[in-house]
Amino acid sequence: MLAVIRGEPHDRVPFVSYRGMAPTKEVWDLVGRNNLGLLGWTGVCGCQSPNCRREVEPFELNGRAARRTILHTPEGKLSEVWVDAAVAAHVHEHFIKAPADYKILLALLRDQHYTPEAQSWLAAWNEIGDDGLPHTSIGRTAYQALWVEWVNPVDLAAHMTDEPALMEEVFAAMNADMAKAFAAACEVVRQAPVPYLLLPDNITAPMIGESNFRKYCMPMYLKLREMLDEIGSDIPVAVHTDGDLRPLWKAFAESRVGWFDSLSPPPDNDTSVADALREWPGAGVGINFPSSVHLKSEREIYETTMEILAQGGRSNRLQIQISEDMPPNAWKKSFPQIVRGINDFYA
Repeated sequence: MLAVIRGEPHDRVPFVSYRGMAPTKEVWDLVGRNNLGLLGWTGVCGCQSPNCRREVEPFELNGRAARRTILHTPEGKLSEVWVDAAVAAHVHEHFIKAPADYKILLALLRDQHYTPEAQSWLAAWNEIGDDGLPHTSIGRTAYQALWVEWVNPVDLAAHMTDEPALMEEVFAAMNADMAKAFAAACEVVRQAPVPYLLLPDNITAPMIGESNFRKYCMPMYLKLREMLDEIGSDIPVAVHTDGDLRPLWKAFAESRVGWFDSLSPPPDNDTSVADALREWPGAGVGINFPSSVHLKSEREIYETTMEILAQGGRSNRLQIQISEDMPPNAWKKSFPQIVRGINDFYA
């Protein structure tokens, strides 16, 4: 896994999974511990907001378990509601519902500060050991954070249209906040063998478009790259790119992103392994094995694996991941075929 992150020669494409996607012991019993590595989500800095707090209230909504999170700040409070579902929870009510709510978010951003947490990162590194890597995350860029974590995307579009001055203030404050997190993260990179720094942006072109991507995401990717360069670190800036990417190919080529996490190739999305390796020759690619293919026959799963490997299995820049939700229990059928394909490709 480290070899592919570094673009170094290695004997086979790694097959790895985010922790929690399937029961680890059962998977290892089925396919072998050496055939599935792990990525454990790991923070790199602590975030403190001494004048703000969150409280969580569990309750039931339409017969389903739900939880309300209330954010208290000096400027007032916001609340959101999540509801459990069969595979993953979903947001039912967003924190920000009207432009006036942004003053509360701004109060939180003013209150936040960050501290490097090298020792906790090293503990995660030691705990996962030879089984994998800490999937080291430092948060989403502003536009992506807003529509994923704070506000309904339709409302966000309306707010950006109706209140441009307010929204530019919000974006500037979020960028300044992220720059503080970058500085803390770089301090940990000085002290620990962090393999990459990940922005879990969930990029998909239809939700952001090239102009907004260039305005709100690229500058922060480049800023982090520049900060790493300043401390003499060549570890990749990684971005979680799990959607349609074709309209962003050129912009990503200019972004200095060095690792594409959870890139989702056809048939689920529009950028193949061959496309990614061609368009971004200096970067590595951790693809999510297409989620829809888990539902297909064993033969089709095996053939999809072989096609992926035919496109990138000799590149030293490819990793096959389970990094998006699968249909429940599908791994029992699909994982052995993925492992068989990898073993056969290198036989």
